[in-house]
Amino acid sequence: MSEEKPREIAARLLAGPSSGLFIENRLEAALAQTRLPTVDRRFCQELVYGVIRWRATLDYLIARKSDDRPQKPLLKAIVSLGLYQIFWLDRVPDHAAVSESVVLAKRMGLQFQAGFVNALLRGYLREAAATRVMLDELKIKQPHLGFSHPEWLAQRWIARYGAEAAAALMDWNNHPPGTFARVNTLKTTAEKLLPQWREEGIVYDFFQRPWLPENLIFILKEHPPLHRLPSFQEGAFYIQDPSTVLSVLELDPKPGEAVLDLCAAPGGKLTLIAQQMANQGRLVACDSSAERLKLVSENCARLGVAPVEIVSSAQPPMVPGGYDRVLVDAPCSNTGVIRRRVDLRWRLRSEEINRLTRDQLAILHSAAGFPKAGGTLVYSTCSMEPEENSNLVREFLAGHKNFELLRERELSPVADQVDGAYTAVLRRRGAG
Repeated sequence: MSEEKPREIAARLLAGPSSGLFIENRLEAALAQTRLPTVDRRFCQELVYGVIRWRATLDYLIARKSDDRPQKPLLKAIVSLGLYQIFWLDRVPDHAAVSESVVLAKRMGLQFQAGFVNALLRGYLREAAATRVMLDELKIKQPHLGFSHPEWLAQRWIARYGAEAAAALMDWNNHPPGTFARVNTLKTTAEKLLPQWREEGIVYDFFQRPWLPENLIFILKEHPPLHRLPSFQEGAFYIQDPSTVLSVLELDPKPGEAVLDLCAAPGGKLTLIAQQMANQGRLVACDSSAERLKLVSENCARLGVAPVEIVSSAQPPMVPGGYDRVLVDAPCSNTGVIRRRVDLRWRLRSEEINRLTRDQLAILHSAAGFPKAGGTLVYSTCSMEPEENSNLVREFLAGHKNFELLRERELSPVADQVDGAYTAVLRRRGAG
């Protein structure tokens, strides 16, 4: 694969089986086998992510010009790449998008289909203005096609938010996410880190929200590969969307307390808890995945989190009623992070939400035994679905009269300009 070009790598990924892995992981593995320069790697990523985001719309465009005939995966991938470059990617001239797609078809063994690729793409070039008008109209008449979302999810959001707000949310999901970094005050301070970033070639900006402490989160606008930077290797910062900080701020852990993170992997929230505790107290990290617990160990080691007890939920040595604060960041549908998880929208099924709520409620029931009397239990998700959030918390409270809801908050991607998230702060009744 080392001699392949960005479009060829993209086509193979788009046409190939998923193997159960998210596209981000598959792309990273594919690029690791190449010697592509940085600019070509970014181009390849842009092509892959763009075609996946706009899959429903691209499929619609292809079907219009092929009488709805099914296309083989590789041919469909090549045509989709050409259409994406014409209608969504300004950096590639239209004639190059067509000619490169034809060359790509021949190079990848589709010589007999190269004429079809050429005819379809040139046909859309002749109708480019009218096609752009049609694409805009689709956003109103058939939003799931216009914004390339599953129809069930588009209908669900339209019913809850209204057409205009749902359109804004779907539009948000179709734009690449920003890269945010949290300063690790266990190792450094913002005052020390920012000059180091400038020396390392990072272009950053301050990021403020009413619920965020000052100089905790920064947006990285330009940067070299982060894992190669001394500041990253030294553990001076952690890549983390601002929305994921909210649950820890609501947990409000203090130095010297006993704190349990029940769904700790990969460790972003856990390491922020340690940061808030100044590494003083008892911190226990639990997760059901032994493989993901390795990530917790690695992140704790890099960020200087110590001591922390890392345990599997299959062998829980946690002490019932032994914790001042407990965090449950539950596995969820992830509908608040569709912008960030590129192929998630096509993996998610409507029936999964009911299954997830059963699992989430079971986890919350289990977590109820761990806070001390007067202790805090925080439940959080990166879902935007009421069944997984406020409705579930109220069902939990109906069965646990010894808990009360102190407050809850939902972050909206469009309104707050961060990933979607929900947090509920519960208190176990009784003397602390």
